[in-house]
Parts: sequence; structure tokens; C-alpha cells
Amino acid sequence: MKDGKSSLFKVDENGLTSDGYSVLDRSCLKSMYVSRAIAVAVTAVVFYLIIDYAESQGWYPEETRFWLDVLFVVLVVYMAISPLVFYKRYRYRMDDDKIDIRKGILYITHDMVPIERVHQVDVKVGPVNRAFGLADVGITTAGGQINIQFLKEDVAEEIATKLNDKIVRMLKERV
Repeated sequence: MKDGKSSLFKVDENGLTSDGYSVLDRSCLKSMYVSRAIAVAVTAVVFYLIIDYAESQGWYPEETRFWLDVLFVVLVVYMAISPLVFYKRYRYRMDDDKIDIRKGILYITHDMVPIERVHQVDVKVGPVNRAFGLADVGITTAGGQINIQFLKEDVAEEIATKLNDKIVRMLKERV
């Protein structure tokens, strides 16, 4: 398939797909995996504390423990695979009129926000992302909020500055 599905994931030297979307830097996978590892560790502790307590009270039969273990393994496998799938599917594009984000693991979402509807733009840096030099750009509209996630900090700052400049320009034109 030369022009089929495989071309959807091809990226040029500027990090753009053939249809003009930007993709995430591969370094964001480290942040995703660390976040997932923390989530798995916390889930495991809570999961097995609940199971231990329930077993000590005799609240469920032994075969239930087997199925709960299977459920936990499925969750761990999902958390191990999901960052790579998310990374491969994540795309964003910003032009003069709109912000366009495509993402998803099981369900693919396509968010489009007209620039004229943007109320606030901020850069968010959590502890895991900070460790890897990454940030998210939060975009608030009257209808809710969207995020451009896992960007290099300088790219996030650049996008936020461009959006703020566009918003200020649009507001000045209205007056």
C-alpha cells in the first residue's frame, strides 16, 4: 500500500504529516510510560489492598481472585501498549482560523476549535512532563477546554504565544 494507510503515519523532516498536521516528538513516550508506570503501581497497591481485605473477610470465592488477576493483567497490558498507539495517532494543526487535534487509543476524537472562540490559553507543566522537558497547552473556550499535549516546552510556549497574539489582534480589530 504505497498511498494507503501507511502514508498516514509518514512524517517529513519538519515533523509534519502529508496533510499538514504536526506530530509529537518521540521523547514524549518516556513521559507517557513513566506516567503509566506510576498509575499501574498505584492501581496495584489499591487493587491488592482491597483484595487482601476482602479475602480476610471471606467476601468472595477463590475463582473471583483469578478473574480479578486476569483483569489486572489486561489493564497492565493496555497501559503498556496505549502510549505507543496514542503517540502514533496524535496530531495537531493550528492555522489562522482554527485549532485541530486528532487523538485517541480505542476511540479517535477530532477536536476543532475556531480561534475566534478561544478565551484563554495557558501552558501546563506537570511533574512527570517537567522531568522530560514537556508541557501541554490548555485552550479554554465557552464550550469547554482542549489540550495540545506532550509538547516540548519551547514549542508549547511558542504555540501559546501565537494563539495569544492572534486573539489580541482579533480583539483589536473588533474595536
